Amino acid sequence: MFSVIFPGQGSQIVGMGKEFFEKHEIVKKLFKQADETLEFNLSKLILEGPKDELDLTINTQPAIFLISYSIFQVVREDFNINLNEAKYFAGHSLGEYSALSCAGYLNFIETIKILRARGDAMQNSIPTGDGGMLAVLGLKVADLEKILKDNQNQFEAQVANDNSDGQVVLSGKTKDLQNLSEFLKDNKIKNIRLPVSAPFHCNLMNKATKVMTKEIQKINFEQSKNILISNVTADEISSIHDLKNLLISQIEKRVRWRESILNMINKGVSQFIEIGPGKVLSGLVKRINKDVKISSINSQSDIESLNI
Repeated sequence: MFSVIFPGQGSQIVGMGKEFFEKHEIVKKLFKQADETLEFNLSKLILEGPKDELDLTINTQPAIFLISYSIFQVVREDFNINLNEAKYFAGHSLGEYSALSCAGYLNFIETIKILRARGDAMQNSIPTGDGGMLAVLGLKVADLEKILKDNQNQFEAQVANDNSDGQVVLSGKTKDLQNLSEFLKDNKIKNIRLPVSAPFHCNLMNKATKVMTKEIQKINFEQSKNILISNVTADEISSIHDLKNLLISQIEKRVRWRESILNMINKGVSQFIEIGPGKVLSGLVKRINKDVKISSINSQSDIESLNI
C-alpha cells in the first residue's frame, strides 16, 4: 500500500523540471497554460532563474506546484502508472495544494491561481526582512516547546513544522530568531536560518489568513474518491467543508508532518512516492521510519525504475 507525497517550499532550484519539459509535450502545454493564466513568464523563471526571484514565495508556490503536477501527469499519461491507486495523498505546506489537485479536488488552472494569491498574501502579511524561519536539529518538538516556554522573556517563536524527531522548524520575528539562535548555539544545539521570504505557519501570517479566507471560500472544489491527509490534523480530511477550513487554518498552524507520516504507516502504508523537485520529504520519511520503502521522482529514470 502506498501514499503519494508532495514537497513544499525549500525544494525549488533553477532548472527544475527541465528534463520533463524537453521530453514531454504534456509538460510544455502545462508550462504554457501556467504562463497564460498568471500573465507572467513563470516558465522562464523556473528554467533560467534568477534564483532570488524564484525564491520569493509569490513565485515559489506556483512554481513548485507546476513541477509536481507536471511530473504526476507524465507518470500517469506517458508511463500509464496509476498513482490514483494510492491509499493517501499528502503534501508538506504548499505541497498540500499539489496533493489536492493531483487527487482530483481542484483543476490545474484554479490551483495555480490560488497559489499565486496565497504566495502574494503570505509575502505581504509582514514586511520583508521582519520575520523568518529557523530549523533546529537534534531536538524533539516537546523539548523545543519547553525551551520556548522557559525563555519567553528572551525570545518568542512558534513551531511551524514538526518535520521529524530531530528536525523542527520555528517561525518568528527576525530579532527573536537571532536571540533564539544564539541561545541554542550556546547550548550546543545546531540550528540553521532558512532561506525563506516570510515566517510561515505562525500568527504573523494573520493578514494572509484574512485574505485567503475570502479566496478559498470562493473556490468550487470537486468531489474525489482519493483521500487527503491534512497538515493541520495529521489525519484524513472527511468533507469539502472541512477541506476549505483546514486550508485556511493551515496558513497559521504548524505542519504536523511527522505525525502525518506515522498515521499513514499505522493505517497500512508501507511505501511513499515523493513527486516534485528535490528529495526533502524522502529524507524526512527515512528519519521517521527506516523500514518503509521510499521513491523520489525527479527524473525520467526515476519513473522507469518505479515499482509499486
